[in-house]
Amino acid sequence: MALDVTIVTGMSGAGRSTAADVLEDLGFFVIDNLPPALIAKVAELARGGKQPQRYALVVDVRSGSPEELLAAVTELRTTGTAVNVLYLDAADDVLVRRFESTRRPHPLSDAGGIADGIARERTLLADLKTHADVVVDTSDLNVHTLRDRLRPLFADADATAGLQVAISSFGFKHGLPLDADMVLDCRFLPNPHWVDELRPLTGLEEPVSAYVLEQQGAVEFVDAVEALLVNLLPAYEREGKAYLSIAFGCTGGRHRSVAIAEELARRFDARDLTVRLVHRDLERV
Repeated sequence: MALDVTIVTGMSGAGRSTAADVLEDLGFFVIDNLPPALIAKVAELARGGKQPQRYALVVDVRSGSPEELLAAVTELRTTGTAVNVLYLDAADDVLVRRFESTRRPHPLSDAGGIADGIARERTLLADLKTHADVVVDTSDLNVHTLRDRLRPLFADADATAGLQVAISSFGFKHGLPLDADMVLDCRFLPNPHWVDELRPLTGLEEPVSAYVLEQQGAVEFVDAVEALLVNLLPAYEREGKAYLSIAFGCTGGRHRSVAIAEELARRFDARDLTVRLVHRDLERV
């Protein structure tokens, strides 16, 4: 088994400790608060032994600069090591509430308060986020749902198995998903919310799904997205991208986006392409 290194990083308060616990449960050897300068040394020692071969290295803003971390990741990849960077994020107001509930100071707050520390950290990590293999927005996740989100991503013992695809639905009125690589808008389709018999249902149910897919342009939209992704996925994989997240949005995230996401997932399944399907706002009103 080739050496597999997952770097766990992101905003303070976004769930790095929970992510580390999940990876440890999955058999990773977890090292917390590792300075980027030591990452290459850990990999060198790991390659010299037989076990373990799956490492999770937790790195936060206090451990070293994002530039040092990116340099360490690049160096690891030149040695043939399978490297994934997991970046955990959350909305600013959510992070503020989490720090207030734990009565802990933000590591970069100094005398400026929690919000100031979060702003400074977000600026420092902006470039690192763009280089992450997978970004998980934990704003609406608790400890249990974050575990459920992460396990399918890292449970496969073969980290080089190929590109993993996540398809999700969401409601624009609840905010854009922070962790989507590609966001597609379904609001050009008539809204089932305004059909009395469909309003209480969701896009998971056949009457809503049929209504959405029968609308002018709906099937053509799914056809175009499917064709685009079938061409793009091999290119992403050649470039070494490990995860791709595609999000479909409508107003509330209960009808149109759900039906379209389900239809695309069904088509991928027919092509023997495995995807994860998440409906972020299905239970929201």
